[in-house]
Amino acid sequence: GDGPLAARPPHFAAKAKRVIFLHMAGAPSQIDLFDPKPMLAKHDGQPAPEELIRGERFAFIRGTPKCLKSPYGFERHGRCGMELSELLPHTAGIADELCLVRSMHTDHFNHAPAQLFVHTGSQLAVRPSMGSWVTYGLGTENQDLPGFVVLVSNNNPDGGTALWSSGFLPTVHQGTQFRSGGDAVLYASNPPGVSVKSRRSTLDALRDLNGQRLESEGDPEIRTRMSQYELAFRMQASVPELMDIGGEPAAVHEMYGTTPGKASFANNCLLARRLVERGVRFVQLYHWGWDSHGTGSGDDLVTSLKQRCVETDRASAALVMDLKQRGLLEDTLVVWGGEFGRTPMNEARNGSTFLGRDHHPKYFSIWMAGGGVKKGTVYGSTDELGYNVATDPVHVHDLQATILHLLGMDHTKLTYRSQGRNFRLTDVFGSVVPGLLA
Repeated sequence: GDGPLAARPPHFAAKAKRVIFLHMAGAPSQIDLFDPKPMLAKHDGQPAPEELIRGERFAFIRGTPKCLKSPYGFERHGRCGMELSELLPHTAGIADELCLVRSMHTDHFNHAPAQLFVHTGSQLAVRPSMGSWVTYGLGTENQDLPGFVVLVSNNNPDGGTALWSSGFLPTVHQGTQFRSGGDAVLYASNPPGVSVKSRRSTLDALRDLNGQRLESEGDPEIRTRMSQYELAFRMQASVPELMDIGGEPAAVHEMYGTTPGKASFANNCLLARRLVERGVRFVQLYHWGWDSHGTGSGDDLVTSLKQRCVETDRASAALVMDLKQRGLLEDTLVVWGGEFGRTPMNEARNGSTFLGRDHHPKYFSIWMAGGGVKKGTVYGSTDELGYNVATDPVHVHDLQATILHLLGMDHTKLTYRSQGRNFRLTDVFGSVVPGLLA
């Protein structure tokens, strides 16, 4: 069709056609998962070097914190020899598919602004989300489902629904949240006594009225509303079929660790595969609870970090392998990561004896797979205590520019005029990182 979500050609030949972004809300500890620091073990329990922390403002650390080694062992995996934590046995099994970036950094050290920054390019809750920019630039390949779908597996992320807002873009580009229990999309089923036929005739009457209004007013939001009514009607048939993972073979459930009918990250990973298989352009998953401060409320590196890995490790790896087996990985980009990193020092808030790390925007790790990234590779490095980026820094805007580049879009040309000036996802910053490209 020629609607606002009709598929459009990219600026140049694209490596990736679609994106699955696995966001670990709360910021996973890179030092305990992706970036081993043997030097930290030598300095464990000693005060952090003055030259590192002089003048630093931390979210919660007060005074001079002590270095904290990782309680977990690391081993090399795959032909590439990527070092990964014992907490990620399944991710370790796909090391040769991964592009691990150890040198990410951001401008924000509180969860909501940092999450907004990753997803919208701004810490303010008014800008369009990456998924909105992508459907605005490329449209979608399935007109019976939204182009941008959001799945939340436990709690809502700190940034809330602003993380998938369309901002000043037309509202047709807003992320649509599918729920894992009950009706996947609220009010998708017809109320009792309303047949498909009567529903259709109501919509036809509405379309005619809206069409007259559009002719007299010329407001593009009316066209959006008309296309949304039609999409909603088509979704009544497409969504229940999509969400019914019960029909997947037992081997697939075994691979992901899914339980049909129960909300989980694993179920959402399987749904993400089913969504991209059906032509959805951008699928965003959120899994909350990675905020390992060690305050004594079960949020420490031993309790919650281990639990989050149990909930996500198998399914994240299964998603990559499943896409690969189906020939979808080469043009699907999978991104896994949080909003910032954790400190190499123990937080010890109010004298807590539980192991925990404070927020650390100076560096964090993410991984990507498929969609034209360089696989079996580690990009960037950090100093021996795990405090600062040492080589090849990648800013959040650089990551956004690179994701858009893989999708065949020039991040400086994907713009939208609002309030008298052009806006873009990367604001006025960001460069594509050639070292991440295959």
